[in-house]
Formats: sequence, structure tokens, C-alpha cells
Amino acid sequence: MRAVVLESAYGLDNLRVIEKPDPTPGPGQIVVDIKAATLNYRDLVTVTASSGRTPFTPCSDGAGVVSAIGDGVTRVKVGDHVAPLFFQGWFTGDPTPEGRRDALGGTLDGVLQQKVLLSEQGVTPVPAGYTDEEAATLPCAGLTAWRGLVVEGKVKSGDVVVVQGTGGVSIFALQFAKAAGATVIITSSSDEKLERAKALGADHLVNYRSTPDWAKEVRRITGNRGADHVIEVGGAGTFEQSLSAIRLGGKIAVIGILGGFVKDLNVATIFSSNAFIHGISVGSRDHFESMTRAIEATGIKPVIDRRFSLDEARDAFECMKAGAHFGKILLTV
Repeated sequence: MRAVVLESAYGLDNLRVIEKPDPTPGPGQIVVDIKAATLNYRDLVTVTASSGRTPFTPCSDGAGVVSAIGDGVTRVKVGDHVAPLFFQGWFTGDPTPEGRRDALGGTLDGVLQQKVLLSEQGVTPVPAGYTDEEAATLPCAGLTAWRGLVVEGKVKSGDVVVVQGTGGVSIFALQFAKAAGATVIITSSSDEKLERAKALGADHLVNYRSTPDWAKEVRRITGNRGADHVIEVGGAGTFEQSLSAIRLGGKIAVIGILGGFVKDLNVATIFSSNAFIHGISVGSRDHFESMTRAIEATGIKPVIDRRFSLDEARDAFECMKAGAHFGKILLTV
């Protein structure tokens, strides 16, 4: 089988496509033929890290078909279309160190290869009517948005949701918020991307380059009440704006670090706004299955912006690095 690997060093220049032996499932294990994979910013950060174990295959988001099963497997059968879980050990309940220990494209090799060997517990059926390409957007990006906004945020009809940017997580958050009956304010540095977001249902558009103090604009739009939710993907660079944008008792789902890791923070703003701040790192299998039911009920379809082949993996990562995408970047495997 073919696989994208970092053979001896990290960095985009070191990505290679190699031949590897096909895996054979043992008891309780399955082989999934990956048909498509999609990129997340986390994958770019991992691949461009200064060091790490090698050889290493990146990427967490993928989907495909079960091609072989080991003894005792009952959850799936050959021919089933499934998506691997981001966290291979988190099935239900609250996050635990044990449940979050094994992550695809992190502590474990990822899905940017034609076949992956997994536990039968580490996959879930894809939504009915979804292609493998569409399902490949869900394990990290879709589920992160779902948990941040629905599971932890408990978004409801009439809420106001601020979505930062137009990457994979943000576009899913926009779609889930609209499906729940919420009003969505979306930010971007590109007027073209904002118009595309409007076509998906965004109610208010804010260009943060021309309006750097976008929290004031959120306040203006909401009659100075503030937003009920902020999907925070910017990290240190946008967190203070998020705090200023929420209403009293509003919720911030902290998901990304696009704007950096560390910045001085006025802690008084947190308690004076009675803010609920929740760090979100993907979700469990139960969360995935509830998301699947919602997708099937609402007909939500992911936005796939760019497609690359396995041999074009470096180009795909360069596209992610440039921030040129809207929604998800996909690789056919």
C-alpha cells in the first residue's frame, strides 16, 4: 500500500510517498481502506514541528471501507463505510487521560495512507447518504464544532453565535448553528470568503482587517447585549476580543491557536463577564454518533474547497499554510 510519511525528519520538504506492507488484522482489529483524508490546522502544526518520531504518517480526518476483520469482531463487517475516531480510546463520558492518549496523526500514525489497522472500537458508521469524501471531513473538524457548540455550548434557537474564520471547524460551526436556529456573525479577513459564508446562511459579516476591534461590531449588532457563543479558533491573538464580544454569562469554546499560544490577559474580564470558557479537544464516539444523527436529520453537507491526490500532499499542506481555503482541504487516497 502507499502512504505519506515523514521518513527521517519533520517539515513539509520531508513528506514522501512510500510503499508499506498491507496490515493484517488480529483479534478485535479491522483494516479500513482509506478513500479520502482531509487536513486540519493541527496536522500542519504536527508536520512542521521541529522534531518527533519517525517514520510518521500524519492526519486524523479520513473515511473509507472495512476491507478485513479479525477474530471476534462484531461492531462492523467487511464492506461497511466508516470513519476512524480521532481519539481511539474515548468512547463515552467525560474526557480522561486514558481516553485521549491515542490520537490519530499524533501519538498514532494517521490516515494519510491507503490502509489503516484499527481496533473495531475505534471507528463509527458514516452518516447515511454521505460519500467517503464527505465523511472524511468529520472526525476532527466536524466533531470539534459539534462538541463546542452543541454538546458543551447547548446552542438553541435564537442564540447569537460568533464564528471566527472560514476553515473547516468554523464552517461546520456555522452550519450547526443555523440548523439550531441561531443567528451567526462570522469574521474573516476576506470579503470573498465572507460572501461565501453568507451563501451558507451567515447573518452578519465582519472583516477583521477593516474592523480589527470586531467585538465592538458584535456589540453593535446585538444592541450591546453581546453574543451567546464564540467559536474561538484564533487563540491568544483573538481571545480578548472574544471576551469583549460575549454577553454576561456567555460561552467561549476555545478550539484553535491560529493566532498564537500565549498572551497577557486581563483576568478581571473573565469574572466580570461571568464567562463560561471551555477548552475543546474533539470529542467521543458517543458525540460523533449524536452528530451523525443530527446530520442525517438536517441534511447538512460539508464544504470541500480543494482536492489533491496523495502525491500532492505537500501542495495540500502548503494550501493549508497559506490559509487559502474555505472549509476543508481533501486528499484522495
